[in-house]
Amino acid sequence: MTTENPRNRPLLTRDRVLRAGVSYADERGLKSLSMRGLAKELGFGVMSLYHYVSEKDDLLEGMIDHLAQEIEIPPANAEWKSSLRECAISAHHMLLRHRWASSLWGTTGPGPAKLRYLDSILRVLRESGFSEEMACGGFHALTMHVDGFTLQLLDLPFNNRTELVGVAKKFLSQLPQDEYPYFAEHVKHHLNQRSDRDDFVFMLDLILDGLERDQLAIQPEGTHGDH
Repeated sequence: MTTENPRNRPLLTRDRVLRAGVSYADERGLKSLSMRGLAKELGFGVMSLYHYVSEKDDLLEGMIDHLAQEIEIPPANAEWKSSLRECAISAHHMLLRHRWASSLWGTTGPGPAKLRYLDSILRVLRESGFSEEMACGGFHALTMHVDGFTLQLLDLPFNNRTELVGVAKKFLSQLPQDEYPYFAEHVKHHLNQRSDRDDFVFMLDLILDGLERDQLAIQPEGTHGDH
């Protein structure tokens, strides 16, 4: 049996620690992540990690900012509606890939990559002719939709349609349907639904259509706010 020479191990860097933390949380969940466990995974003593992350909160903030690099940022001079749509969908998919991250996404301080993502939304809106007030409202509508919808989706008590059917049938059996007929109808709709519509994108388009309507309502006739 041979033992790997420690000198042959890749050197630690902050980026390597953060990438290892993301992989660790992806595979084992956030609750199992500890500085000692991550150090062992990397093959170093725990004190070595503190040269690159000052504490666990610094590790978590760095991991979240590392994930923000996966989001597709709108390029310069892009058409505002389609580029913001793609950006929001990209952020949503990133959070779905890293299920543990959604609970931290809105609570950790923004690092450079997350700030670039947030700033890009405001940049697109302002450079496309939206007023400061409208850009502020659009920014919050878009980011809250990404954060809130994803968090609620991941918090549902089922992971697939088979589990959904089981939960819905049990709920209906206990619901006074005569007293709450429209909610019963709503649950039955989910049971019988055959559409593959993506509700995240459906609601996102409602937000973008609303922003477009408000933008056009205040612009002089014959002008458009997109590039």
